[in-house]
Amino acid sequence: MLSKKHLSFSSLRQSLSACFETIEEHRQKNKINYSIHDSMMSGFACMYFQDPSLLQFQQRLEKATQRNNLRTLFRVTEIPEATQMRRIIDEVDSEKLRFFFDEYFARLQRGKHLERYQIFPGLYLASVDGTQYCSSASVCCEGCLTANKKRNEKEDSNKDDGEDINYSHKVLQVAIMHPDIKQVIPLMPEEIRNEDGTKKQDCEVNAAKRLILKLRKDHPQLGIILNGDDLYSRQPMVEAVLKSRMHYIFVAKPESHKYLMEWLDAYPRLHCKEEIGKKGERRIYEWMNDVPLHGGEKALKVNYFRFTILKTDENGQEKITYRNSWVTDLEVTEDKIVKLVAAARCRWKIENECFNTLKNQGYCIEHNYGHGAKNLCFNFYLLTLIAFAFHQVFELTDKLYQECRISFHNKRHLWETLRAYLKILVFATWESLLNFSLDPERYERDNLAGKLVT
Repeated sequence: MLSKKHLSFSSLRQSLSACFETIEEHRQKNKINYSIHDSMMSGFACMYFQDPSLLQFQQRLEKATQRNNLRTLFRVTEIPEATQMRRIIDEVDSEKLRFFFDEYFARLQRGKHLERYQIFPGLYLASVDGTQYCSSASVCCEGCLTANKKRNEKEDSNKDDGEDINYSHKVLQVAIMHPDIKQVIPLMPEEIRNEDGTKKQDCEVNAAKRLILKLRKDHPQLGIILNGDDLYSRQPMVEAVLKSRMHYIFVAKPESHKYLMEWLDAYPRLHCKEEIGKKGERRIYEWMNDVPLHGGEKALKVNYFRFTILKTDENGQEKITYRNSWVTDLEVTEDKIVKLVAAARCRWKIENECFNTLKNQGYCIEHNYGHGAKNLCFNFYLLTLIAFAFHQVFELTDKLYQECRISFHNKRHLWETLRAYLKILVFATWESLLNFSLDPERYERDNLAGKLVT
């Protein structure tokens, strides 16, 4: 097994530095005060510690002690001013950051850490979903998506029309996940954005088609089961997935697949399996292979399965508490149906464990760090996602980090403590910061502020 050091903070940070150093310099040499590497890494450090004011505090430490944590932990030579940092990051082509996503995934794969993510032998579940991470009524760029928003009665009624334009940035995220594992492995997302010179707005479906091609190019030999909502269970999307040598499990709602439901209703009974859950609920699995996706002449044949949970109330009446249905190209059998349903229902993890964490668990993905004119908004999203990827790796592989999580009980409390120490002390390594947080009394208390903690 690959040594843990290849997934350590230092090793991953070096890989990220290598990624930043591949970005070509676009500025005149006599006008460069801060390198692209230092600017990108400073932005990443803010996302890593979930602290927009990190640069200011490290600049103060530098003035007081000639040391700072951006230099020791992130190898930042010169700390840029926030305005200059945003200006530099805005110019960086977002595709350049794909290098890191591919590299850290390859390290997890070579280290055998991904083997337990296999949902079936050799197959990994890759859930996809779209989300909005930036919205404004006034600030916009050429890549912004636009939508008309009706003005309510309390808003300015002196304007000529009753609608305002809302500008937003959205992204289609993909992540490797498993029903029995809390941590998710985010991959390079696809931005949903308007391109220069085009009048038609970009959408999640078009972004998904681009993402599928790039995902297969990045991981040519990986066995992938793409997991998506009802938006994807249409023949053009299914054909795009199959053409890219992937499998799929897509939600198929009855109201959007009426012909399929009528076709199934013609059968007296689908294949069925029942079991009793831990809380006494009845769990019903139903399926039928080789059914038409729609009523058209060249309808694709798919495999259909449905899952229902029924609970008995205090009056002895059974009520449906959950029901959903899906289509897939994988053969549905009695031996596989339970695992297929678990995989299909796993799609909620990209909302709960990924988007919810990024929005509500300290990462503040929707915080306005700066919009920019080109790529700033999406690049900040990517830097935040990379920070999240670091933390997911540590939760999977780093015993010291895992010990800190247990010791502090609450993840938010842990990161609040780490940020507090960073403002007054300089740490030689990430490990020294974690060790200090676990047992501050081991270190000299007198005149400790500003000293290098090893």
